[in-house]
Amino acid sequence: MHGEVQKEAQATHRMVSPASIDAAQARPLTWKKVVKQATVVAVAGATLYLLLPKLIAVLGAWPRLSTLSPVWFTVMLAAELISFTCNFALQRLALRTRGWFAVVTAGLAGNAVTDSLPGGDAAGAAVQFAMLTTAGFDTGTAVSALTTFSLIGIGGLLALPVFTLPAILAGVPVSQGLVRTALLGLAGFAAFAVFSVIILRADWPLAAAGRAAQRLRNRVTRGRRPPVTGLDKRLLDQRDAMRRVLGKKWWQAILLTAGRLGFDFGCLLAALRATGADPQPSVVLLAYSAAGIVALLPLTPGGLGIVEASLTGLLVLAGVPAGHAVLAVLAYRIASYWLPLLAGLPAYLLYRHRYGRPVFRRATPGVDGQPPRSEAASP
Repeated sequence: MHGEVQKEAQATHRMVSPASIDAAQARPLTWKKVVKQATVVAVAGATLYLLLPKLIAVLGAWPRLSTLSPVWFTVMLAAELISFTCNFALQRLALRTRGWFAVVTAGLAGNAVTDSLPGGDAAGAAVQFAMLTTAGFDTGTAVSALTTFSLIGIGGLLALPVFTLPAILAGVPVSQGLVRTALLGLAGFAAFAVFSVIILRADWPLAAAGRAAQRLRNRVTRGRRPPVTGLDKRLLDQRDAMRRVLGKKWWQAILLTAGRLGFDFGCLLAALRATGADPQPSVVLLAYSAAGIVALLPLTPGGLGIVEASLTGLLVLAGVPAGHAVLAVLAYRIASYWLPLLAGLPAYLLYRHRYGRPVFRRATPGVDGQPPRSEAASP
């Protein structure tokens, strides 16, 4: 899941704006960009250093993989494969295409970039965006689709604690830490739902936010950069484009999001069963959702170290023996992080064989658009 959330990124599993995509596609390096990237690398390095003992413990369990149940390990891989299929099906829905090849190869390549670089969300999204537009997708459609997809993924992740309420109310033993996590998740989901309804149905909040951001930006950069105008209208146009992306197929998006998260959670459950552990699924779901929310923080490439540390500790709180938790997290990360990461280069090479080298274009909707070709044909 955590790989999912980040690869959309990530994207598995964060919303990336057109401006950040354009910035990632820009070739010239300035001293400000160098300082920014150095800061990101420094933060990632410090985070990995702090989490290094837990990461070493997880990776050190590698020789014990041979002790896993082959049947449950196969189930684990199959569940993650289905989760990825739901992920790409959701992108196909957002991009309004029947084709799979460009969507899958662009998604895997972008995910590999995201999971290889500190703060690599914008760079990964830029690669995915360039591959999609080179394959024939309209730039505005691609940006709106990726943004919509990211928002749906975040909303689905925040909604997971809702499904643990029946077990908690029924008296299933749950640590206080996980109960507080569930309450925070519920509060976050409620806020996200209210925010989404307001933004999608009313114009004035988004327009007011755009005007306020525009005034602040122009005041801060006065005399150094040309003033920005029409930000409120651009935000409303992007919001309308997001609504058009899904149209009447919103229910399919919900089902695919549920399938993506559900089968990824099933991968984790199968990993636990492969170690011989048999914890309460509802309690594991709390640990899963909490670790997923923590993994949204783009501090390390693909959440490396963060996911291992948080998920292992939360599984122990869920009643899983520490040795089983470490081994299960390693197996789960192989399926959700390492294998998709390794698939990125072959996917890119297959894409290059069919479409040639991706061409980086501006991500601003309505700029550099081009008529769709066969792969991007609307259904």
